[in-house]
Order: sequence, then structure tokens, then C-alpha cells
Amino acid sequence: MTMSPTSALIADIGATNARFALLVDTDIAMSETYAVADYASPIEAARAFLAGPAAGHAPNRALIAAAGPVEHGRIALTNAAWIVDSDRICKGLNMADVQVLNDFEALGWSLPALRPDDLVTVGAARAAGLGTMAVMGPGTGFGLAAMAFGAAGEAVLVTEGGHATLSSENRREDAIILALRQQLHHVSVERILSGSGLMQLYHAIARIDGTTVPERDNSEIVSHALTGDCEVSRETLELFCAFLGSTAGNIALTLGARGGVFIAGGIVPRFTEFLRRSAFRERFEAKGRMSTYLSHIPTAVIVHPTPAFIGLAHLAKVRSRSRAPDQAW
Repeated sequence: MTMSPTSALIADIGATNARFALLVDTDIAMSETYAVADYASPIEAARAFLAGPAAGHAPNRALIAAAGPVEHGRIALTNAAWIVDSDRICKGLNMADVQVLNDFEALGWSLPALRPDDLVTVGAARAAGLGTMAVMGPGTGFGLAAMAFGAAGEAVLVTEGGHATLSSENRREDAIILALRQQLHHVSVERILSGSGLMQLYHAIARIDGTTVPERDNSEIVSHALTGDCEVSRETLELFCAFLGSTAGNIALTLGARGGVFIAGGIVPRFTEFLRRSAFRERFEAKGRMSTYLSHIPTAVIVHPTPAFIGLAHLAKVRSRSRAPDQAW
């Protein structure tokens, strides 16, 4: 019998939430979200899903995306106690095969399967070709992956781009990075372009200007920036968008991402209109002699609520086409 994605379990596991779903034929079905803190391990959470919303199905394969680098089929979540281990899950759920991959690898696989309604374009609409596509995301940290196309088909490159050194483009940003360097030593991309990074940026601006500001989390900073009732919050979000644009441009040049640069994660979809009006696109293209090259590359925010599921479903289809009937994924 030809292997298909029928009855496959898929999951997207982060530090706070674990989302599970089934692939029924080629459709994503019966999705449910569980709090990571409520379960001892992903096995217990998966059992709750299989006994609840997915009752009556008995998937014998799983594709699981989790936030962290994969080492020998295992991910130790950075900000939670769970260990996502393919062998343990395979035995614990009595499955034939379990594959674990980085969450941004799953997002990379989603890129060719996203529909126009899943995206908010930033800048003038530009036709994306079949060139390399990059996906980056400010969230708990900063993730980066890319999908490339070749004679052998599609391939996703997984990176640790969030730990690359962040650069500045004017004296104001020089001062901010210097202030952060005195505190953090190495100012990486995710030190600013993440949820905690928004708070770091907010406090750095206040220190430079000698201003006292109330403690705010990243959601509160965004909220006050959008309502315009806090100048420091407003500048924080403006600078966040500017740094994001410069970083996206660097990524486009480094990876040759002529098929587009896409922004994922839970932060940016909250302020897409603000991003459109910000310096994001200007900074994306502001690369001197390469500005014309960049002007033809589309940029967009992924607004689909579960893009990792789209990526895992697409990956399952790709693997089902390329494997022999008796092989696992």
C-alpha cells in the first residue's frame, strides 16, 4: 500500500503552547492547543489529544516541530522543561516512525504552500518567482530558515541566524547598541528582534534619554505604541521595525532570497499596518549598490494562525512522493 499522510499526527511545540492536529488524507483536521505547563511531557499532551479530539484515529507516524536545534532526533526546549525526543515519543505512542524538526524548518516548508490570504504584503506587491525564499521570525527568540529549489526538488536550510551580530545604521542606533553591549556584551539580532528584545530596546531608549518609564511587557509596549500615548513605546516599535527591515535586507542578500522574505512569529502580525507605514521597507532596500536588486524582492507577514501545520503537511506530501511504499518518512 502506498504511504500517504492519512492518519498522521502533526504537532507544533513551543515554550508555552503545544498544538496538535491530524492529517486526514491531505487535510489538516481536529487541531487543538494544550498548555505545555499542564503536561509532564509531549507524550502526555499527545495522548490527551488522541483520546480527545482525535479519538477514533490511530496514527502510526508523526511529524513534530519544536522550538530549538535538533540533535539526534531530540530537542530540549530552551524555555520549558519538555524534551521532544523522537525515540521516546515513538515508543510512548506506539508509532512506527516519529520525525522531529526545528519549528523554523516547518515554516520553511510552508512557504510554497501559503495562499495570498495567508499573507499581508509589506511594500508594493511584487511577483515572487521560484527563487529561494526566506522566513524569519521575531518571537520568544529569532528564527531563520530558507527554502531553495533545485534539480532534486525542494530543500529547507535551517540556521541560527538569530545569533548573528546586529548592526546599526545611524547614530541613534549606534547609541542603543552601545548601551545594550555594555549590559549584554554581544548584541545579537534576537537581543532586539524578539519579545524580550522589545523590552530591552524600550529600556535602552529610556536610559539613553534619561527618562523614567513604567515596567511594560512586549504586548503592553506594542499597545501603547499603537495608541500613541507613550513616546518611548512609540519609538521602540518604530526602531524595532527599522532594525527588522535592515535584517530582512541582509538576509535577502546573504541567501539570494529572490523569491521573497516572509516574517513569521506571534509578534509582528499584531501591527501589520504599523509595519507598512514604518521604515521597514525603506531599510530593507537601503543597501547601496544593491538597492535595485532588493527592490524586486517581495516582503510579507505570515498571518495564518498555524503556518507550521501547513509546512508539516507539505513536507509529508513531499516525503510520500519520494519514498518507497515500505519506507517511513
